[in-house]
Amino acid sequence: MYRIFIVEDDDKISAILKKNMEKYGFEASSVSQFREIMPELEAFAPHLVLLDINLPYFDGFYWCRQIRKSSSIPIIFISARAGEMDQVMAIENGGDDYITKPIHLDLLMAKVKGALRRVYGEYATASGLDSAVENTLHVQGLRLHLSRSELVWNKQKAQLTKNEQLLAECLMQTPGEIVSREQLLEALWDDVQFVDDNTLTVNVTRLRKKLEDIGLPTAVETVRGQGYKLVLE
Repeated sequence: MYRIFIVEDDDKISAILKKNMEKYGFEASSVSQFREIMPELEAFAPHLVLLDINLPYFDGFYWCRQIRKSSSIPIIFISARAGEMDQVMAIENGGDDYITKPIHLDLLMAKVKGALRRVYGEYATASGLDSAVENTLHVQGLRLHLSRSELVWNKQKAQLTKNEQLLAECLMQTPGEIVSREQLLEALWDDVQFVDDNTLTVNVTRLRKKLEDIGLPTAVETVRGQGYKLVLE
């Protein structure tokens, strides 16, 4: 089931969008804290974001840039602004598509389904420049799609942050073998001496949670005093 994250401060519109997403079989969640949406977004791990422009505290362009720092998930802007420049800014700030209010729900659903097909479905590997061979790591049925920061196991999917993807990539490149904490720190930040070792532990914990969500609760094994290894049974 695809997950859709809705960032819309009009409660009525947000409820309509959520209900419509669920009507078509998607799991939907609406943001509750507009001062800082990233914790909710990362916890929900959506496959697509519906993003308004006029928001409390920071506008949609700002949040689109923040999302793009760690994820390439599709972002569709929804706004009452119909001007050409707003649409240009939406794309330049990292958006994938744009729809104006009042929202025509059939058009919105067509855009949502189209974006999901391009990124996750039948068109995802149509381009030779984005082939599964070039952009996917495989380990005993576990797949890491590098181009879209996504783990897949038995049709269950988890969206990863940039750091989580880097950790997963390191562990999947040498499955069953110990990857030292120093190697993982270097992969994340390139310079071990400036990194708080506790930060690595936090990111490993988050990756474990994502793996647990897709049915692999014990995939990352701690090797005391040495590091971690990926074990798939």
